[in-house]
Amino acid sequence: MSDIVTLRGLTTVSFWAADLEGAKKWYAELLGIDPYFERPGYAEFRLGDYQQELGLIDSRYAPDGSVASPAGAVVYWHVDDMTSTFKKLLSMGAKEYEAPTERGEGFITASVIDPFGNILGIMYNQHYLDVLSLTRKA
Repeated sequence: MSDIVTLRGLTTVSFWAADLEGAKKWYAELLGIDPYFERPGYAEFRLGDYQQELGLIDSRYAPDGSVASPAGAVVYWHVDDMTSTFKKLLSMGAKEYEAPTERGEGFITASVIDPFGNILGIMYNQHYLDVLSLTRKA
């Protein structure tokens, strides 16, 4: 038996942006914080209960063959108020990708395409809140 954990936890979600300065401003407004780390072609925000990272990368650095339109996996960020968060995203210029959809009791997902072409998933998940409350008691 090994002590090595294959997938320990989410560290960084990276979004590409042809307009990196615009993306930094848009996400700073959405999150209410400025990037905590920047270097040419890259900016990073720490957010949420576990201080995961949201990285914005100048799309000039995208690997060859990268898709320039929304595709692939959707990463969901927990939100406390699905309705107001979804409305805020739309009011800031994001486009609906998937409307809020109830997936079962205490579990709602939605997603938008940010103004830079990335899929941003949001979720209300009671299980997330339950696990969070257990980790805060420990």
